Amino acid sequence: MAMAIRSFLIFLFIVSLTVPTFSLHEDQVGLMDWHQKYIGKVKHAVFQTQKTGRKRVLVSTEENVIASLDLRHGEIFWRHVLGANDAIDGIDTAMTKYAITLSSGGSILRAWNLPDGQMVWECFLQGPSDSKSLLFVPTSSKVDKDNTILVFGKGSLHAVSSIHGEIVWKIDFPSESFEVQEVIQHHDGNTIYVVGFVGSSQFDVYQINAKNGELLKHNSAAIDGGFSGEVSLVSTAKLVVLDAARSTLLTISFQRGEISFQKTYISDLVEDFSGMAVILPSKLTGLFAVKTSTATAFISVSSEGKLEVVDKVMHATFISNALSISEDQQAFALVWHGDNEIHLNVKQIHDWNSDLLKERIKLDQQRGLVHKVFINNYVRTDKSHGFRALIVMEDHSLLLLQQGKVVWSREDGLASIIGVTVSELPVEKEGVSVAKVELNLFEWLKGHMLKVKGSLMLASAEDVAAIQGMRLKSSEKSKMIRDHNGFRKLLIVLTKSGKLFALHTGDGQIVWSLLLNSLRQTEACENPTGINVFQWQVPHHHAMDENPSVLVVGRCGTGTDALGIFSYIDTYTGKELKYFGLDHSVAQVIPLPLTDSTEQRLHLLIDANGQAHLYPRAPEAVSIFQRELSNIYWYSVEADKGLIKGHGLKSNCAGEVADNYCFGTREVWSIVFPSESEKIISTVTRKSNEVVHTQAKVIADQDVMYKYISKNLLFVATVSPKASGDIGSATPGESQLVVYVVDTVTGRILHRMTHQGSQGPVHAVFSENWIVYHYFNLRAHRYEMTVIEIYDQSRADNKDVLKLVLGKHNLSSPISSYSRPEVTTKSQSYYFTHSIKAIAVTSTAKGITSRHLLIGTIGDQVLAMDKRFFDPRRSVNPTQSEKEEGILPLTDSLPIIPQSYVTHSLKVEGLRGIVTVPAKLESNTLVFTYGVDLFFTRLAPSRTYDSLTEDFSYALLLITIVALVVAIFVTWVLSEKKDLSDKWR
Repeated sequence: MAMAIRSFLIFLFIVSLTVPTFSLHEDQVGLMDWHQKYIGKVKHAVFQTQKTGRKRVLVSTEENVIASLDLRHGEIFWRHVLGANDAIDGIDTAMTKYAITLSSGGSILRAWNLPDGQMVWECFLQGPSDSKSLLFVPTSSKVDKDNTILVFGKGSLHAVSSIHGEIVWKIDFPSESFEVQEVIQHHDGNTIYVVGFVGSSQFDVYQINAKNGELLKHNSAAIDGGFSGEVSLVSTAKLVVLDAARSTLLTISFQRGEISFQKTYISDLVEDFSGMAVILPSKLTGLFAVKTSTATAFISVSSEGKLEVVDKVMHATFISNALSISEDQQAFALVWHGDNEIHLNVKQIHDWNSDLLKERIKLDQQRGLVHKVFINNYVRTDKSHGFRALIVMEDHSLLLLQQGKVVWSREDGLASIIGVTVSELPVEKEGVSVAKVELNLFEWLKGHMLKVKGSLMLASAEDVAAIQGMRLKSSEKSKMIRDHNGFRKLLIVLTKSGKLFALHTGDGQIVWSLLLNSLRQTEACENPTGINVFQWQVPHHHAMDENPSVLVVGRCGTGTDALGIFSYIDTYTGKELKYFGLDHSVAQVIPLPLTDSTEQRLHLLIDANGQAHLYPRAPEAVSIFQRELSNIYWYSVEADKGLIKGHGLKSNCAGEVADNYCFGTREVWSIVFPSESEKIISTVTRKSNEVVHTQAKVIADQDVMYKYISKNLLFVATVSPKASGDIGSATPGESQLVVYVVDTVTGRILHRMTHQGSQGPVHAVFSENWIVYHYFNLRAHRYEMTVIEIYDQSRADNKDVLKLVLGKHNLSSPISSYSRPEVTTKSQSYYFTHSIKAIAVTSTAKGITSRHLLIGTIGDQVLAMDKRFFDPRRSVNPTQSEKEEGILPLTDSLPIIPQSYVTHSLKVEGLRGIVTVPAKLESNTLVFTYGVDLFFTRLAPSRTYDSLTEDFSYALLLITIVALVVAIFVTWVLSEKKDLSDKWR
């Protein structure tokens, strides 16, 4: 055992010397990479401004983030990213020192320390059924008083201690159809009311003892016409709800548990009312808002339940919750748009005609409409009340408004990226060069002297800071023109909100942003959804005259049968050139390797009916497409049915109106996986733009193996149905992972392999002729990674030099999927320490540089591993020729070298994807990682063999040359003197 450990440590030491690592010196931070932190679209916000010191706001977001933000600058004090399945249902504060969060459908309650975000306690709540989740924290200014937190979730009401997180009492509600609407604590603190609906026509009130959870009373009442389920609580014993037809308001009183109804027709309150009304969400005492097709009406509720309209507004209005500004005064905010401005009014609830605040703030139109507003008050120096408003915009950005201006803003829409592509920057034109010398000779010499001190390890902390500052200042990485190495590009990212951003790869700055009109909600398209962003026009021959553009594809709904949306955007200016709705659905988008004379790329859109639509809709595009019609194939995966189909094209669509851009499709092949034994969980194919340098692979003893290179290969992973759940949901005997390599033109299965006792999730990457995939081995209780390499046996005879000289070989014969390929595979499996979230592979311009796998770990970091670790030809004792080839000794597990983390000590919270882009310089590749955070870096997998590094010390080289010249001259003089003295002897 000790010998094995010693051997493994020696292997790690050798590997650390031979494998490139990506560590940085202290003064190199920020030169080749950048990191940006976000939180996502805010759902809830609670201000913490009572104490002296730092003012902060506690927020939760749709990306399942809980964060504390600085009110002065909007910076993040602390944050926690919960799991993808741990959605936050509500937040509040307790005892003025704890942040309370309820998540996972009301099943997990947590307390966090407000100053530093450390978790204090965690409580798991259980109940008989899934239900709406509600969090109620009693208001108290006493720090150490143990207030009981009330949580309704999973069909049960829990009382939890705010100090220890222990469950004080619990009560289950018997009716599974009971939908709770509000949990209300009586002002005496001894009684709790739980109110809700049973079905659509019965209203129930449960009266509970707050100290021990004893059920005191249960009343129910039915009413004709039913309820719509939208509730506005206007007092501790009164709420307002719409009937099922949404034309009548029902005021429900439940004083002391006794239920009474009062009907009011909306037509009696709002003139010219027609259609259906909606109660806007708000928590205002004695006041609520109803939105109709013509106006938004604000209606007061008297103590007797009488309704009266206090105001009507004709524009879309957003309302905040009530804010207590004194013991007997409450205020709330109204926000609406008009004349490219936001109008912010703060009013008292019981005095509608007086405005506590009235401001107009100009905002960027690209932020869209207001979606949420939260207000907070502060005391000015003259003892009057001032107000600040936290605004959530349509593009998911977050703004703080105060004193009529935007104090700070956050582009948190970048936390929800759904698509990424790349665009080149403009070419530098003569006469308009932005390359200027900014440093004089003295500063240049000073900078290089500091670099020399740094190289000789003589620099102080101040010198290191000065070196880094000068490098950042003199760096050309953020210029808005192309560079000869291809490092400067634009990352075009599409977010969930329908906003498009252009990020500069140099420093991550937002060059432009555009809220797409095509993806904004309208009457015709109530639920627009972005699908992805694609390169549309990439001018090479006319790069000086034409701008590149991208195509954004979306649909009016979430289903594949929803009508499609198209939008073209200029990537230099960020202008939307054209957008329009399609007359067909979009189930699949296929970028074709074809371009027209204007260098627009052809795209094929497959609709839900299986018809193919060609874009751009131009005669030239059709002509080009018709020539390649017989060679275009694609596949579709229906995972829920266990079905993979191959498709081809036939003649134009048959219809009443001739459409030259619509084509019928035919099913070429299909693979059906038996539902009782296999379920599809993952499919991966090669990148369409991947460059392969050579098909031949020279191995030991000068032998040659030929890679089977085809862009028509598909990797498929299936598991047994019992093993399709979380890890551990099935026993090793019930679990089976099967992987396939399928030719998508003919449907042939080229390779099949079974992993007994294994299950997903499966993450895979397909590059050149090899596949690497990650899964869990239940028998070994460890994660594994397996590599499969595919080789072409039909060219195996091309090893004789004489045949190559005489031309008797078949290397020039085309590779066709129509002919049955002769392939052989090699595979090997290794243990791997981490669970992973994503996996990608580096890509370079010519494909010469060795490839590295980029693995997004469960810790939200990116690990780079040389492909040599995944060579299936590794053996325990490699021969001398294999060592010369670079084959590493075989170990049962893959080593993880800390210096190989390309994210260094940083985390990309909520990591979802890794995108690699080749630079013009062959040795370098650009890596963009996105999730809740963004991270970008530049890698050299085989080191920078084709250029000098940016931190190369030219001054040290110059000093060395001068010193050598001086030494040569001094030596020559001394030699001459010695020769002269020898001659005089």
